Amino acid sequence: MRRWRPAARSPAATYLLRVKSARIIIVLALLVIVGVPVVSKWSRTSSGAADAVADGAPKLVVVTPHIEQIRLEFGMAFDAWHRRIHGTSAVIDWRTPGGTSEIRKLLESQAEAAVAAGAYTITPPKALKNRAGEKEELPEAVIDAERADLPDVFFGGGSFEHTASKVGIVTTVTIDGRPTRVRVRISAPPTPPFTPAYLDGIYGPENRVGVERLYDDDQHWFGTALSGFGIVYNRDLLGELGVPEPTSFGELGDPRLFRRVALADPRLSGSVATLYDAILNKEGWDRGWRILREMSANARYFSSSSTQPPLDVSQGECAAGVAIDFYGRGQSQSLIKPGDDPSSSRVGYIDPPGATYIDADPASIINGARHAELARRFVEFCLTDEAQALWQFAPLDQKPGAAGDGLGPQHDRLRRMPVKPSMYANYLDRFTDQTNAFEIASKTPLRGWRDLIGPLMGAFAIDTHREMQDAWRVLNAARAKPGFPPTGLALMEEAFYSMPMQAVDDGVSTPAELTLNEANYKAIAAFTGRWRDAEKGARAKIAYTRFYQQQYRLVAEIASKHGVD
Repeated sequence: MRRWRPAARSPAATYLLRVKSARIIIVLALLVIVGVPVVSKWSRTSSGAADAVADGAPKLVVVTPHIEQIRLEFGMAFDAWHRRIHGTSAVIDWRTPGGTSEIRKLLESQAEAAVAAGAYTITPPKALKNRAGEKEELPEAVIDAERADLPDVFFGGGSFEHTASKVGIVTTVTIDGRPTRVRVRISAPPTPPFTPAYLDGIYGPENRVGVERLYDDDQHWFGTALSGFGIVYNRDLLGELGVPEPTSFGELGDPRLFRRVALADPRLSGSVATLYDAILNKEGWDRGWRILREMSANARYFSSSSTQPPLDVSQGECAAGVAIDFYGRGQSQSLIKPGDDPSSSRVGYIDPPGATYIDADPASIINGARHAELARRFVEFCLTDEAQALWQFAPLDQKPGAAGDGLGPQHDRLRRMPVKPSMYANYLDRFTDQTNAFEIASKTPLRGWRDLIGPLMGAFAIDTHREMQDAWRVLNAARAKPGFPPTGLALMEEAFYSMPMQAVDDGVSTPAELTLNEANYKAIAAFTGRWRDAEKGARAKIAYTRFYQQQYRLVAEIASKHGVD
């Protein structure tokens, strides 16, 4: 039998073959270098099932502020649940454009663009149980999923941002040749909606934790976890500064913590805005704003995300900071060996007694979701014991088969509080954090001042931070200087803690200059459109900023006259 032999090659042909082979090897190497991180990231941020993509599994697009560990655990668990219940795999395509407030604004711009492109139909005003402050009933634009390109689910963040997504935006379209104002809601209820009996079985008939709801009465959002808000602190740094471990938010205003406090910008982080609002609700107008001002004066920075302060505290960049409970506890947990007492960690976390505000952390189905049915299934999954156990149970790779029911995350302790009351009744002994959120939740009524937090903190702290810190430094120096004139110190205190004036003209009564205080809050909020009016709101913010720049200069001038620089 004659065997096949390759034909002899010329030297030129051999050279060309070698060049081509080298190029192929280089290309393959580049593909490996570039491709490995892509595959790795996909496996960590989707469901982790490469075969799921290959067999044509549905892909749910979820936009979220949640950290990678949460995305990983929920991606894997949802895929496993969907395989078991519906017989097919389900892949999550996670999108993480920023904090909760940034996500809502992005979704609003995408929805507005879809309507501008004509990808909508008009329906009559909805009959809602809770209009969440809507002043008028308008025709509604339902986004066409086939002609638009929006995510399917908004997962995570506080109830405030999800309620704002329900309210949506108002824009103008042409109907029958006439410009018509319509409402574009960012979220939509599931189709079909969940039955009242089902929701009562999940959340209980009260639908409450403290003063907050667990789900929207009109099913535009559903709480999937609970968030508390507290203080994260570095024990080593506090010891060096001679500052005791904090037990209240007011202690973050201790002058010894100057430039050692980590805060986040409430204009960018809805979760942190909720924390600041909780301080105002508990402490009242005068004391609450004073605490926020002194915390801000001690701040090293104002980050764009609520995740940054706990990280910097754990790394020793700051001595203390504000934190969502699971970020604070998570940083503490990351610094100790498995099984060690959290008190042994150099990073501590506390829910200040009497000030523990608990809020739902929801999921919303997007108006115009292409995979609306799969989105409904994702919400349903999030409310199962299987999903709720992910938040608090020990990882299965640390305690395999501990209870024989397979409940718990695969790898990471998420340290979030479940939203289902039954989880606390049935499984509290398996929680990483032995805390019942429904028992510690503050019942202090909401005062309705949240809309002012971003504009006012922006003016007195974030956009004037250098001036504020200069004033705070000399004010504390004057307080500590023996013989500093009491009259001068009183003037400095008055200037530092002052509130701006607001011109109000409703077109009917005589224009007036009102002090921004508790008594005038409603009138000023109405005039400025809750500081969102494109003209009046913008002018108010500019005026407030200039006011505080002047006040801080005044503080420095008085201090300088009396020998304090």
